[in-house]
Amino acid sequence: MGNDAAGLAVMALLQEKYPGIETVDGGNGGLGLIPLMEGYDRIVIVDATSGMGEIGRVRVFRDVPESGIPSLSIHELGIPEVLALARTLGIAPEVVIVGIEGGRMPGFSGEMDPAVRAAIPEASRIVAEEVRR
Repeated sequence: MGNDAAGLAVMALLQEKYPGIETVDGGNGGLGLIPLMEGYDRIVIVDATSGMGEIGRVRVFRDVPESGIPSLSIHELGIPEVLALARTLGIAPEVVIVGIEGGRMPGFSGEMDPAVRAAIPEASRIVAEEVRR
């Protein structure tokens, strides 16, 4: 998964350093994220980003862009589309997204860019701070 495994690496570090923080692997996202959000007032999503700056840069998004639900296919829903659908269904926790820039992510790879790997502790710290809020 290469740089796209940034979220899993953050999750592993959170489990090690902050065992009181509940973590869930959202897998490939899509509609499967909706039931994972039920019952929570606030969630923090950690994911790799692409095309949003320098590789390894950590960014926090508090305002998720509005998005329309695709009318022909629900197979490739992104985070904005899933959150829009969840809100329509009455599931509306506060959402914070912590993104780690992974650059262009080619097909399957077992190697994570050193800049992405170096960003994992910072992203984990930010998640812990967001959860404490």
